[in-house]
Parts: sequence; C-alpha cells; structure tokens
Amino acid sequence: MQQQQQQQQQQQQQQQQLQQQQHDDDDDDDDDDTESPNLHSPHIPKILPHERVFPIQIGTELFKLSGASLSSDAPSYFSQYFHCQIKGAEENGDDIGPVIRTLYIDRDPVTFRDISLHLQGYHVRPRDSTHFVRLFADAQFYNLPKLISQLYEESIFTSVGNREFQVSRELFAGPGNSPNFFTLNQALYFSNNTDELFPGLERVKLLRPPSIMPPSVPHRSPEIFAEILHLLRGYPLAIRDETHRAELIRDCKYFNFKGLEQHLVPHSISFNLARQRNEIVMRLRDILKSGISIGPEHNSADPLAAWVMYARPWVDDGARPCELVLEIGDENTRLRFSPSVGGGTSVRAEFVRDANSRIAKLFETIATKLNLPPTTQPLGLLMAKGGASSQPPTPGNTPLSEDLVRVILDPEASVVLDGKPWTAADEDFGHVYAAAANSSAPSSAGGPGGGDLESPISSTAPPFKRRRVESHARGGGVAFGAAGGNGGAAVGAAGADEWIVRAGQWRLRIQGAKHGKSAVECVLVAVKLDALSSEHARNSQRAFLGTS
Repeated sequence: MQQQQQQQQQQQQQQQQLQQQQHDDDDDDDDDDTESPNLHSPHIPKILPHERVFPIQIGTELFKLSGASLSSDAPSYFSQYFHCQIKGAEENGDDIGPVIRTLYIDRDPVTFRDISLHLQGYHVRPRDSTHFVRLFADAQFYNLPKLISQLYEESIFTSVGNREFQVSRELFAGPGNSPNFFTLNQALYFSNNTDELFPGLERVKLLRPPSIMPPSVPHRSPEIFAEILHLLRGYPLAIRDETHRAELIRDCKYFNFKGLEQHLVPHSISFNLARQRNEIVMRLRDILKSGISIGPEHNSADPLAAWVMYARPWVDDGARPCELVLEIGDENTRLRFSPSVGGGTSVRAEFVRDANSRIAKLFETIATKLNLPPTTQPLGLLMAKGGASSQPPTPGNTPLSEDLVRVILDPEASVVLDGKPWTAADEDFGHVYAAAANSSAPSSAGGPGGGDLESPISSTAPPFKRRRVESHARGGGVAFGAAGGNGGAAVGAAGADEWIVRAGQWRLRIQGAKHGKSAVECVLVAVKLDALSSEHARNSQRAFLGTS
C-alpha cells in the first residue's frame, strides 16, 4: 500500500511539473508573439490571422487559403472582405469562427489556381497572351499589388498576324525604340487603376467583372515582325531587295521603332579623302529635322560659307555629323538653263510633287539652324490667310532661296545625259568645264570660294546649242528642243533650256548672297546626275511591259 501511495505521489508531482512547464512555455510564446508578431512569417503583415483558414469559392471549386497567404499580397479584395467580417465580430463580441462566410466569385478556377500559387509564395509566369490577360484582369480586379507589379516586369505577350510572340522588354532598351506600340499598350493597362480599367464597377457582391481582350495585331506580317525582333536582338539580317527593306521600314514605322528604322533606311557613309571629311548619302524623304546641323567651311574667302551636315538620330554620333549628300529621285527635279544678267548661263532647279514641299521644309529647318526666320512672308499676311501652315510649302517662302533653287554645276560633277556620260570632252560642253575651272565659285572638292556665286557655268559660257526636231502628228506638229550632240536641252514654254533629272545627288552649301532676300542663301552643288534633255530621250529609254 505504501509503495502504491508513493507511486501515485510521484505521478502527481510529474504531472504538476509538466503542467508548470507547459504554462511557462505558453508564457514564453505569448512574450514572443508580443515582441515579434510575425515570427513565423516575418515578411507578411498580419492583416488577417495567419493560422486561420478562409474559404473562397471560385466558379465550381472551393479554395481554402490561410490568413498568411491572403495577407502576403495585401491590401486586396480578399483581405478587406474577411477583415470586415472579423472586425464586425470583434465589435459585437462574437466568436470569429462562425462569422466567417465563404466568398463567392464566378471566375475561372484554373486562373485562380495560379493566383493561389502566387499567394502561397510561388512564382507564376504567364504562358501566352491569353493567360497573361486573364492573370492581369483578375489581379486588377482582386487588387493584388505584388502580382500586378510582377506582371508589369514580365515579357510582353502579343499576337501578330495570328502568331504568338513573347518579347523581352530588354529588346526595347535601344535608343529610339521606346516608347513603342507595345510599351504604350502595356502602359494603357498598368497606368490606370482598377476603377478606371473597369468604369462604373461595384465590387460588393460582384459575380463577374468585365473582360479584357488580349493584345493583337492581326493585319501585320508575323514573318516581318520576327525579322524585326531578330534585328532588335542585335543580329544582322540579309535584306533581299528594296521591297523587303520597304516592308521592314513600314512595320518599324507602325510599331514606332524609330531607332531601328534609322538603321534600315537606305544610306551610305564613307570618308571622302579629297574633301577630308565623312559623307552620308540620304534620300530626301528620309531626312529628319533633328539630324540636320551646319558645318562651317574652313579656309574660305566667304565668311558665311558652310555645308549642311547630317547625323541619323538615335544611331550616329550627333557630335560628329557627316556632310550631307542629298539624293532626289523619281523625276522630281527640273533644271532650267537661262541667260544670266552678267552673261553666261544661270542654272536653277525646280521641284515638283512632294519633293517641292520636302525641300521647302528642309530649307525652313536650315534657316532655323542659322537663326533666320523660317518664312519671309509678313506676319499680317499670314494671319489673314490662315497662318503659315495654310500656305503651300515652297522654297521661295524661305529666306534661303527663291522658288527656283540656285544650282552649281562644276567639273567635279558626274553627269549622265540621255544615257551617255556628259564630260568635258564633249563637243558642245567643253567650254562649260573650261569656264567652271576658271570660275571663282567653289568646286565640290571643297576649295575656297568667293564673289558672286551664280554658277560655275555662268561666267563666260555661251548659250547651249539646240536644234528643232519636228514631231509630225495628226492635226499639226509639236516642236521639241533636242540636244545637239550630247549637249543642248529641251526648250521650255518660256524658251528656257531644261533638263529632267531622273535621279540626282546634291550637296547643300550655305553662302553669302549679294542680291538675295537675306544675307545668306542655300545652293545645290551637283554631285551625280542622271538627266534627260528631251521627251524623245525619255521615250527612247522606255521599256515595253513584260520586258526587262
């Protein structure tokens, strides 16, 4: 009996010790919770009780997430919904358990399964554009700030020509390639808050938020877009022909890849040893205002002498521009030869169609670079006629030129007239080069200039030879002025000789003007010309359809 009593006493003592130890452990836990309420989840705010499970019904599936998971990306729709229930129970002194009600939302449970993984700490990556839009729409609707931020940093998903593309944001880091079509489309989503994304939407007791369409460009070629991405990654691309180049440039314009577009525009950069400077050949329609600058001509007797320089924006070094050689094609230029006041021949260029307005805008930009007014028309007259924008652009409206732009033809120019080289050895034009060699006008090789720079051929050259060729047609004959030998020019309506320039390359020289509208003028210095002297010459070079 005594042994049994001793054993019972020992068991009671052990139980008392265990109870005391458990009580001490509970006190320690309470102290730890007081000092560090997020001991088990140090990076999760305690918006909801971490250990409690909250039911969420998405479509036909029931999800049970802990308070820690719901608090990990908060404040959100879930945390606010359950926090209001807990707060109401605490104010009424009720137990929390029976008060918690299931949250019902009629959405895709498959998409929410990925969102629940995100709330549990897993990284969720969109699989395609549809998956991305669904994640984004639900993240916006549920107001999950961390998931929205994560989706913003993800690659851009889009569909071009019914083909899916995943584009890294790093591809748009090049100069001039951002903002573009895709970054602006993303910003349209992420810059707006949820109320603006879903206008008039009330979330209380909401079952179905509006839908968002995945980004897509169905009317563009996926093959061309894949080649654009190939170029953006830094790889070279073999351009098959000019049609292929035009397709690439057209889509670069559409997607607003300005930097890549400047890489693709036709150009040629070389070092001219004779002139001791770099040159860039650019088409007139590819010239941008931001790339134009003025480079002074050193060792010139004319203090105002300078050349127009160019650097492709976002591509070339703007601090070291190249001398611009401007290419104008598509038979948009007509050269008019007329007797000069001081004897000899004056050469002027007339531009037609869109080339006329482009030249006018180019001269306006050059005038602005020279601190000149872009137009010479009186302000009152412009206001009466609706402003400068309502006037037809023409070089004559700028302070640098008349409507017919002054042209310099010197011995360095390479000219093909009627399909044959036009050289100093020609019978009719030997005197022109002789006059140009002795002229005080600057040559295209870059020598000093001075005096009245009308044109190198305007000092002593006699008028061009021309003969009349009768075109016998029904109802009468039409006379055309044709070339005599390789020289000559067509007779215009006013009796002036003319060349039609099929394609030409020109330098743009700034020089002093004695009798111009301002102290300076811009003249075109011929570099290379392919010209026609008559309609007969043009017709002789025509090809029949279906023949090369």
